Amino acid sequence: MSSLADTAPPGRPSPPPEVADGYRAGRALPLRVELVRQLKRRRTLVMGAVLALLPFVLAIAFAIGDPGAGGDRITLMDTATASGANFAAVNLFVSAGFLLVVPVALFCGDTVASEASWSSLRYLLAAPVPRARLLWSKLAVALALSLAAMVLLPLIALAVGSVAYGWGPLHIPTGGTLSSGTAAERLVIVVAYVFASQLVTAGLAFWLSTKTDAPLGAVGGAVGLTIVGNVLDAVTALGDWRDFLPAHWQFAWVDAVQPRPEWSGMVQGTAVSLAYALVLFAAAFRGFTRKDIVS
Repeated sequence: MSSLADTAPPGRPSPPPEVADGYRAGRALPLRVELVRQLKRRRTLVMGAVLALLPFVLAIAFAIGDPGAGGDRITLMDTATASGANFAAVNLFVSAGFLLVVPVALFCGDTVASEASWSSLRYLLAAPVPRARLLWSKLAVALALSLAAMVLLPLIALAVGSVAYGWGPLHIPTGGTLSSGTAAERLVIVVAYVFASQLVTAGLAFWLSTKTDAPLGAVGGAVGLTIVGNVLDAVTALGDWRDFLPAHWQFAWVDAVQPRPEWSGMVQGTAVSLAYALVLFAAAFRGFTRKDIVS
């Protein structure tokens, strides 16, 4: 039996392939379907449990030891037991450098590579799900889960800290306090900035996920490159070149928990992170649309 392409007159383009009635490329792989799939994954549940348990672990550690026994200099850690708001801020402080990197790398690095490792990626594209639509759906859900992880940690920490140390103002190590309402607003800003600063890791993980069929390689590669960035930032000999490293600005959010917040560091950190992330996301889309999918 001849195909439509065989019956087209010479010199004329072949007619477009027939599609099912009601098919819309923009409606393929809805976000709700992808979100439900990812929420049911074991790694999502395990990561959520780890983040939920961290405040309890820190509360037990503070009950056993003395949070202010680090030296003469007063730091944010020394005020951890002053109020629930302080406890939530300390949880963000101890986890922003590495722990919160893991869920971002996991959700963004595992999303496409896992489909390839299961040999289900080509069947998704044959459904048919357009490649750009597939990436947008998976990226949006991965970023949403990453943000949810960053919101989950301070929320549980605030609840645990309020029960253990009481609901009160946020005590600033350098002196002064922030009212409970102001402290809550500042913590929202902190979470938003931490999420923005982790977009570089998200971009790295997502780009690697489109390049490999091994999810562990994409996740581990993103975490490893993030660690390399932290190491380079510690090399003071680089001087002003460190300003171009996203790791250099990862704790700029501390300026938001001051009586008079300073925004310049967070603005520069956000700009650097977004610049790297946009390049990496664009590279992922460009490479995936041209990639020969065999798995």
